[in-house]
Order: sequence, then structure tokens, then C-alpha cells
Amino acid sequence: MSKLAVLRARHILVLVLTIGLLPSFGSSSYASTTSETEHVLAIAQQANVVTGQVSDALSNEPLPGVSVFIKGTTAGTSTDDKGSYTLSVSGPTDVLVFSFIGYETHEETVGTKRIINVSLYTAMTELDEIVVVGYGTQRRGDITSSVASVNEKDFQKGSVRDAAQLIAGRTAGLRVGVTSGDPTAGTEISLRGFSTVYGISSPLVIIDGIPGSLSTVAPEDIESIDVLKDGSAAAIYGTRGTNGVILITTRKAKRNTSTVDYSSYVAVQSIARQLDFLDASDYRRLISEGYDFIDHGYDTDWLSEVTRANPISHNHNLTVMGSSESSSYTGSFNYRETEGLFLKSDNQDYRLRLDATHSMFDNKLKINVNLLTRQQTYWTGGDGYSFNSYVYRQALIRNPTDRPMDDEGNWIERDVYFYDNPSAYIQETDGEFKRKSQRLSGNIIYQPIKDLNLKLLVSKSSNSNATGFYQTKNHVSTTKYGRNGFASRGATNSDDLLLEFTTDYNLELDKHRFTALGGYSYQESMYDNFWMQNWDFPTDNYTYNNMGSGNALIRGEAPISSYRSMNKLIGFFGRLNYNFDDRYLLMASVRREGSSKFGANHKWGTFPSVSAGWRISQESFLKDLEILNNLMVRAGFGVTGTEPNDPYMSLTTLSYASRFYYQGEWIQGLTPAQNPNPDLRWEQKQEYNLGLEFALLNHRISGSFDMYKRHTTDMLWWYTVPVPPFLFGSMLANVGETENKGIEALIRLVPVRGKDFEWSTSISYSTNSMKLLSLSNDTYSTDADFFYEGHTGEPVQEYTHRIEIGGSIGNFWGYKSVDIDENGRWIIEKPDGTRIPIDQSTPDDKQVLGNGIPKHVLNWNHQFSYKNFDLDISMRGAFGYQILNFTRLYYENPRVTQYNMLASAYDKVYDKAVLNNDLAYVSHYVEDGDYWKIDNIALGYNFATQNIKHISSARVYVAAQNCFTITGYKGIDPEVNFTGLYPGNDQRDKYPTTRTFTIGVNLKF
Repeated sequence: MSKLAVLRARHILVLVLTIGLLPSFGSSSYASTTSETEHVLAIAQQANVVTGQVSDALSNEPLPGVSVFIKGTTAGTSTDDKGSYTLSVSGPTDVLVFSFIGYETHEETVGTKRIINVSLYTAMTELDEIVVVGYGTQRRGDITSSVASVNEKDFQKGSVRDAAQLIAGRTAGLRVGVTSGDPTAGTEISLRGFSTVYGISSPLVIIDGIPGSLSTVAPEDIESIDVLKDGSAAAIYGTRGTNGVILITTRKAKRNTSTVDYSSYVAVQSIARQLDFLDASDYRRLISEGYDFIDHGYDTDWLSEVTRANPISHNHNLTVMGSSESSSYTGSFNYRETEGLFLKSDNQDYRLRLDATHSMFDNKLKINVNLLTRQQTYWTGGDGYSFNSYVYRQALIRNPTDRPMDDEGNWIERDVYFYDNPSAYIQETDGEFKRKSQRLSGNIIYQPIKDLNLKLLVSKSSNSNATGFYQTKNHVSTTKYGRNGFASRGATNSDDLLLEFTTDYNLELDKHRFTALGGYSYQESMYDNFWMQNWDFPTDNYTYNNMGSGNALIRGEAPISSYRSMNKLIGFFGRLNYNFDDRYLLMASVRREGSSKFGANHKWGTFPSVSAGWRISQESFLKDLEILNNLMVRAGFGVTGTEPNDPYMSLTTLSYASRFYYQGEWIQGLTPAQNPNPDLRWEQKQEYNLGLEFALLNHRISGSFDMYKRHTTDMLWWYTVPVPPFLFGSMLANVGETENKGIEALIRLVPVRGKDFEWSTSISYSTNSMKLLSLSNDTYSTDADFFYEGHTGEPVQEYTHRIEIGGSIGNFWGYKSVDIDENGRWIIEKPDGTRIPIDQSTPDDKQVLGNGIPKHVLNWNHQFSYKNFDLDISMRGAFGYQILNFTRLYYENPRVTQYNMLASAYDKVYDKAVLNNDLAYVSHYVEDGDYWKIDNIALGYNFATQNIKHISSARVYVAAQNCFTITGYKGIDPEVNFTGLYPGNDQRDKYPTTRTFTIGVNLKF
């Protein structure tokens, strides 16, 4: 059978299989198969008639069934079995669009041409996509590990905080949440849960091959994000890969192009949900009913007093890119100014990126230089942090019949415990945080022979922070606590030097394909800080800019400190990939790594990995089944590690104790602060992953399934040790074990694909559980088979979570309330099922009240396009978890009348009576957190720009984020903290989450 016959048969089969899914392409006319050459030429000479032939660019064979239509209209036709077409046009400005399944879409402007022949190139399939992996790239079809990729076109649209929010809900197993409305806060992120209870738990972030953070580059400057999820993919990063790796690739110029891109948006925020607290009229009604409230005679909405009605933010991004055959450059500038919901809370961010590449010696030598610089400035309402969330608590609980100031203009303060004027707290506070960061990097790639690349990368990253904070003499710190003006000043500096040398070689022998990588990495990190406080100032005029004028420092009352540290990380690594006939795939890697953070006996560790894949769809019994594009099973195993947080945890450290007066002089005391541990080493995680990938109907249906199991050993934990023989009462040692396992699924569908309308959707699901297996060995053991985490704060003073050996991480621990008596007192249920009044309980009566980690996480995304319109809808949800509602715990109790309270405080509990019990942490305040959130909606319109000089594309859009939440949870937002050892605690001191509305424009010149 000829290649043309096979091609025609494939087209007919695909058409038959998908006829039920595809809408009509509009009216079609077919050229006569019996027409002669002279007749075709005669038609071509007719006014406003275009004819031609469409062929395969590589084989030059004609392509039948290609859709040919006039852009922006429904007028069109299709090529006949000889690849020929004839189409009437309205004029020279018409643009013909040639599209065909499996080929790249091509556009041609008619102009004066009457014969337009076109060659179409085969579209790159999903298997041919280039994916960034550790220290290089790979073809998607060759990857045998669990790696997820999200490109720019699939990023979340609208106002986003950092790189993680771009891919929120786009990757199974990667959970991204916005748990704070603070304009300086980033996203909360978790990849396949977490595998440590003391070490670093966040994923490693690599930007263009260099370690960084999710906010290192502006979201508008990112081209793609690849996520290494399992151990076999991340093991190449050794001691830093346990929590997964996020690889960010920035935008760069395409060959022989020159463009200028400008994007901008304006966003308005509002609080996601306001809680129903009593207002002044409620107070007066309750007073008339005999309740013990105080009426000060005014009517104040305290939350409105300290918040902006509609905080406005704006963002501008300008990118200039150009390239030739041998050189390319990219320059981008991003400016973002964000107003927060609370007064004074704001954030200004400037980012500049310059990238230049030049090739020489017949492209054998490539040199790249990259500069990133950032300056961030924001107001600080807290001592060393952006906003004092205590203000939000005070705005909720302040008496609504009170007022901010008296008739003389003085702030009104009341002599009540933890009860302060929120307006005064903000207005009498001044502060500023400034961050300056810079990263200069360069790399040289030399190709001495074909398929062999030698690469040298050098990078220097520097970051400096300066913060100042001041509370005036009119602040509550003075009026209540006698500080008489309080100030602090701090500065931190960090430098990170990276040098890496890698070499890779590609070899093809018939059906065998090999790729080998070897490399060396040296990283040196330095950090220092300075911090001091002082109070009792003679004037407010200098704020934090004259720290020496305060008297507390002179009296020896004010603290002052400084610190410096350095650590090194050295690694040797290698990787081998093997591909036989696109059917059998193998990858193996190993990293030998040493860290100065480890003890003298364990400076070096080895981190191997192996993974294999079988592409069943390439076997002879399936290869000719055109409905099946890809079917592969893969399995992997990898060992990764986690470093200790501090570089000196394995060494003896001493601490200066309080001074004491002896024989006429002050003596500085010195005491042990830490025991040495020469056996301190990395936490070691072994991970098994089994996966399946599939694609059907020309990738109209595709997806993946993964099952994984993680076993972490040598987990870090603090243990009690005897003194003597030890100098200090605790020791950090590698003893613990945890187990982490889960399932992930991702399905992508294109239910409709037509000339004018297309709908694509993706659904992802993940579940994860983590257990603590052990915290003891022959040398170290805990005092009990559990430990506590989380705290309610004053005045309840209870731990919120208990982690038991053999139990799940994230369990709430407290009294299970099941009823109240006739006097409104709690009745609790003991672990054995008996019921007693809470005042007769003991700590032994506590039990598990739920878990703060969702059992199920679901994402559902939609992308629609109709002519020039596009619509993105992102939805996500979490199920099977609980939240401790601190607001209800403290402010849903009618006995605490010195503070304002929720209106629900006077509802009957269990439909029996109004609560009449002291504040208590009971299961009544542990709520189901299940939610389904319409997280993002973005509607855009793309203008026809073919007749607009110098503008190649123009798009306007509107977007809404955190749009609507379906939940039974009674707090502001059920998306609360989900990382760490006490997930699900919805604190009363917080910066509430917001709803954002955005209007933006994207222009390309």
C-alpha cells in the first residue's frame, strides 16, 4: 500500500471515529475531480477566487480533507482527494486559514495572489513535547518518571501572586492554596503531602537551572513550569529533592523574530466573607433583655474603620525580545503595586530581567548571560513582619457602641485583657520593609562534536532585607504598658554561589537511543543578620531611625543580636536514558552528595534512582490501531534526602546567659546550648511509583494515573537526654520513620473541536495519607508514644493536635462534645462511650476529633474558545477533612460579654438551650471543611489585528478569582493552612482572604 493510500485511509478512519464528536465545519464545496488544468487556471483568473493545493511539507504528497476558511468568517471549503481547493474571497485583506488534524495550522494573506499553494508541517504531538527535567530536557515520550508540565497557554489567568498560583489546579498531587489576603503573602504549596516533621517541607524551586523561590521572577515572565513529583525524577537533586522539584522556565526569544509585548491589569479586592458579629442595635436589644453588655452610646463598624472599601492594585509588564541566526536577547520589566484590604497594608514590587545569548563557530559555542534584579517595598504593621493580624481580631471583638476617639481627639482604650483599639493600633504604627535581590548568571555550552554538549554554569545570587518598625507614644504599647515609644531595626543579607559543570551525549544506533549525563555541582550559601529593639524615646520624630536615643538600651533592658552562618553543598551526579524503538524505556541516575550541615561521620550520601516504561501502543498488536495514540505503563524508584534547617545542628554551641554582678563588675554568663552529634545526617526517603499514561482519538482523550508510596527513615527529631553526661538536655538525632502514600489521576478531554468553537477540559484527583511509624531506636526514645502540636492560645490554653506513633499526621485532639445539660453546660463523651459533664473530665478523656488534611482533592478546569472569544473556568475542592474554627471557639459564647461576639452565640446548642459554659476546646467547634470552589473565571476577546499597523495581536479580558465557594463551614474561607503538623487551624488572628476582580490587556507589537 502506498504512503498516500495509507494517509487517506487514516484520515477516513479518524473522520468516521470522531463524526459524533465534531460539529460541522460549515458549508463545504469540493473541486471537481475531473477538472483539467486549463479549467483550474480559468477559475483562478476570475475576480475574487483563489485556488491552490495543500500538501505535506515533508513528503510533498497532497492532503485531502484540509479545512480552508476565511479568518473571522464562516466561509470555507475543504481540499479534495488531490489536495486541491477553490474558494471565493472578498478582497486582498482576507486571511486564509488552513487547518487539519495532526498538522500545524497555517495562515496566508490573499493580497494579489490568485493561486496559493501551501505545505503543512506535522504538528508536534504530546509525546514530542520538550519537558524540562533535572539538568536538561527530555522528549515527553521518553520520560519514565512522574513529571507534570504546564505551559503558558494553560496558566491561570488574571491577577496571581507567584508562580505556584499559575498552575493551581493544573497538576494532580500539587495543591496550591491562597490562605491569606495579605498582599505580601505568597501561596501555600504541598506536593504529595509532606514527608518530614522537622526538616524542610517545601519543594525545591529551580529557575532556568538555578535554585530560587516561587517569587524570584514575575509570573508574566514565565513560559512553562515542570514538576518532578516522584523520587526517580527528583533523586538527581539528592538532599534537596524529597519534597519534589518545581522547574520554572522563563520566556525567551524565538529564532528570527522580534517582538514587543505589553500586558497590564487593574484589580479590585473585597473580603471573601464577613462574619456575622453583633452590631450596636443588637447590643442595645440584648441590654434591654437583661444581658450584661455596656452601651457607650455610639455606633461603629470597627472592621470598616481599619479596612479599605475597594483596594486597587495594578500590574504592568513590558517584554522586548529579538533574535537572529546567531544571537538573541530578552528584556523584561515588571512593576506591581498592590493595596491590601487593611489600611496601610501594601506592596510595591519592581523586577527586571535581561537575557542575552550568542552563538559562534558554526553554533558549536553558545554563551548566555542573564541578570535578574528585584526591589520590594511594603509597610510593616508588625515587628519584623508585614501586617499585625492581631488588628483583625480587635476589629471583630471591639464593642460596636464604642468609638475610636474621644472629643479631644485621643484614642479610646479600655482596661480589658487583650482588648485594644484597632484604629489606634494601625494609625500609631509606622514601618517599612525593603528587599533588594540580584542574580547574575552565565553559562557556556560547547559542542565539540555532534550530539556532545559541555556546559558550564556560574551564578551569584544576593539578597538583602532591611526593616524598621515603630509604635508611637500614643500607641497602646505606651498607654497601657508604658513603653513610651517602641522601635526595632533589622537587616539580613544572603549570598548564594553556584558552579555546575555538566556534559551530555546522545547516541542513536538503529532502534536504540541513548542519552548520558554527567555533572558536578558546588553551592556555597552565606547568611547574616542584625536585629535590635529599644523603647522609652524622647520624641516620635525619628521613629526607628535613631535607635540609640531610647533609654531601654542604656538600662540594659532592650535586646540586640546578630548572627552569621555558612554552608556548602557538593554533588557528583550522572544519568543514563535508554530507548529501544519507542517501546522500552529505561532511566537510571545516581547522585553522590556532601553537605557541611551533616555530622563528621556522615558528610556524604548516595541517592540512586531507576525507572522504566513500556509503551504498549507501539507494539505490533496495537501500533496500527489509530484510535490509540499512546498507552504506556511506567514504574520508578528513587532515594532523596532532606537537610537539617540550620547549618550547625551537628556541632556544640554555647549561649551567652544573663549578666550577673560579681565583685564590683558585670560578668557575662556562658552556658551550653546544643550537644554535638557527629552522626547527624540527611533524612532519607525511598519512593516507589507506578504509573499509566494514555491518549486516544488524536489526543482528544488523554490522561495519567499514578500510585506511590514513600518511606522516610532517619527522620530528624529532638530527644531528651540526661545531663550529665550530656551538656544540654536535648539532642537532635536521625531516628524517626514516616510512611506517605497516595493516588493521583488526571484526565484531559476535548469534547468539541470545530472551526469556530472548541471546548477542552481537564479533571484531576489526588488522595494522600501520612503516618508516623516510629520515633525511637536503641539509642534514642521519646518520653511517650505521642507528642502535641498546635495551640489555642489564651485563655483556653490547650494543644489542638496530637501525633501518635502509628497514627496519622494532622489529628485534632480534645473533648468530644455530644450534648449540653439543662443549665447549658457541655456534656462530653469519653473514649469508652460513657458521657459525663465537662467539669468532671480529665485529660485522659480526650480523643481524636477529626483530621485537618483533606482525604480527597479534586480540580476541574474548562477552556472554551468561540471565534475571537475565550473563556477559562477553574474549579477545585477538598473533601474529608475538618477545621477548628477559632472564631467560634472564642466568640460564640454568650458568657464572655467583655468582647463582642458572633450573633450565633445566642442560638440554642443541640436545639436545647443557649450555651452557659466557660470557654472550652470541644468538638462542637471542629467543623467539616469540605468545599467546592469556583476559583477563577476569565473571559477574553482577541481583536482582529491584520489591518492594524505594528500590532500583531491584542487581547482584553476580565477575570474574577475566589468567585464562589460551596461549603458548610461557618468561617470566612474553608481553605486554611494544610501544611505542617497542625493543619486545619483557622486562627482568630489572620488576614482574611479576598475576592478579586481584574480587567486587563495584552498587546504584542
